[in-house]
Amino acid sequence: MKLPTHDGLSAILSDPAGAVIGLDFDGTLSPIVADPAAAVVHPDVPAVLADLAALVNAVVIVTGRPPGTALALGATPAGPSLADVPGLVILGHYGMERWEAGQITAPPPPPGLDLVRAVLSTVIAGMDGVLIEDKDRAVAVHTRGCPDPAAALAVLSRPIERLAEQAGLVVEPGRFVLELRSPGMDKGRALSAFLAEREARSVMFAGDDLGDLAAFEAVEHAAVPGVRVCSGSGEVAELAAHTDIVVDGPAGVVTFLRAVVDALHRGDFAG
Repeated sequence: MKLPTHDGLSAILSDPAGAVIGLDFDGTLSPIVADPAAAVVHPDVPAVLADLAALVNAVVIVTGRPPGTALALGATPAGPSLADVPGLVILGHYGMERWEAGQITAPPPPPGLDLVRAVLSTVIAGMDGVLIEDKDRAVAVHTRGCPDPAAALAVLSRPIERLAEQAGLVVEPGRFVLELRSPGMDKGRALSAFLAEREARSVMFAGDDLGDLAAFEAVEHAAVPGVRVCSGSGEVAELAAHTDIVVDGPAGVVTFLRAVVDALHRGDFAG
């Protein structure tokens, strides 16, 4: 793959020791599937992230998933896993939970989730194909398995919003999913804090969904050069309007990252 010309990308390639590479999980490193428990990473992801991590300041996954779930889904049958990526940091639950060097740190789960768990089955009663995913610190309602996923999402949107208000939570919309989670954090805030922590001199973020817009905005307004990469899909076409480079789904992300690694080894942008 020939890398496009972009100032943010040039900054990463010319000074990799100052670069932070941020990545979403679902739809970016793993294909979107009907059952979120089956969303394993693209088989080449651990290897390319390991190669990248050896060359840059840091690789960080910023996801709505719990870090433990991302790690479990980040194992490949015949090769390395995400847990093998040197120095990898996973900021889960939109930055509320952190995994690093085998340790997870996080605040207590929001108490409002007890109300959500108690009444959510009533909210979705009679809707065929709706899936509830309990993430421990958040609860997601998926409509991808419904006969008409978009229509089901529209029907559930207002009741889910009302439930979130009652529980003191916020609703994070996504690709045929509504997630009830803690307020006060998003991927943009999480990424910005991580950039400051690592004293980053450049940044890349790759994502595919509405929840990644906050991270894209953080890159756009960062005090360092940055580049936004969209893992493209027909489901969230508006994301492409807020990005710099569009690739074809998780396979395209892997190809792009491999091209970055190859360019760094060649020193294409050194100097």
